Amino acid sequence: MSIAGFFAPAIVVALITLLHLIVPARSVDGYVIDPATQKPFRYRLNGLIVYALTIALWALACFSHLLAWDFFWTTRWEGLAGACVLGLIFTLAVVLTAPPTAKGLLADLFLGRAANPQWFAKRIDAKMWLYLVGATMLGLNLASFAMHHRLAFPYDPSPGVTLYVALFTFFLAEYLFFERVHLYTYDFFAERVGFKLGWGCLVFYPYFYGIGLWAVADLPNPHTPTPMLAAAAILFFLGWSLARGANMQKYAFKRDPDAKFLGLIAPEALSDGKNKLLVSGFWGAARHINYLGELLMATGLTLALGYPGHLAPWLYPLYYVALLIPRQIDDDRRCAAKYGALWQDYVKRVPYRIVPGVY
Repeated sequence: MSIAGFFAPAIVVALITLLHLIVPARSVDGYVIDPATQKPFRYRLNGLIVYALTIALWALACFSHLLAWDFFWTTRWEGLAGACVLGLIFTLAVVLTAPPTAKGLLADLFLGRAANPQWFAKRIDAKMWLYLVGATMLGLNLASFAMHHRLAFPYDPSPGVTLYVALFTFFLAEYLFFERVHLYTYDFFAERVGFKLGWGCLVFYPYFYGIGLWAVADLPNPHTPTPMLAAAAILFFLGWSLARGANMQKYAFKRDPDAKFLGLIAPEALSDGKNKLLVSGFWGAARHINYLGELLMATGLTLALGYPGHLAPWLYPLYYVALLIPRQIDDDRRCAAKYGALWQDYVKRVPYRIVPGVY
């Protein structure tokens, strides 16, 4: 067992935390209201810079022969074990130090108690920190796993592996670039911080999301035809357009309900005089069209690897099915309770939940 591999996730998390604290950041208002002040929570956002610096430091350590290029691959099982322990410690610390809810200890441990904890004089928001840590650790794993593939097959590496890592890196970088937009999404107003979110970001996100590459990094080049690789990339960017476009349109609408999205799409909304629900553009096609985008991106990534007959790479898009359908049901239930008759009018106007014309 590699002791260094076991402690590597904790060291990486400490590095990311330090960079997040010392690197200059934008300070912005979010969507969720702080019950203590009745004002929006404030967030320090520097995720993309921290991500880039961490990857650069990893590359520098490898170039300097302080670290093997495929270190995170050769110690992947030890790293996973270390991340699991770290996730459990985090869960206990963040849950047991917060006031209990009425749902009981087990529910509190899983779902969390505190909705929006912030630390270090509010310089770190728990949710944004968790997403940053998860994305950056995933990026390190992907880069190291890809380097292992190139070291294993130096004369015939798979272009699908390169495409997969390039697309996934784009996914992570643009997520961190649009950090502010995600302050307006489901996680921030509906989730609390416990095992589900904490362990999910510290363990599941960085180690499961790249399961496709984990499964095939040791396999030879499948010689996927170039048109198939192009189709995988097109499917990925089609999904990205739906997910990013929908989230950006909602973000723009919540900030200014009268502004045209991208200067082109005039907002159309249903209103009961108090609340407004967007029914134009992406949000006129399906009530959770962004979820369809996530599914298409995951499918494109899986196909890029060139092993469509292997089960393991498909676990990533299947995970999104298992995650997003229950989330859609829960979100619809929350909206029905919040908006009442207005929501019923919206459902009649936009009958499809995720896939237009199908579901």
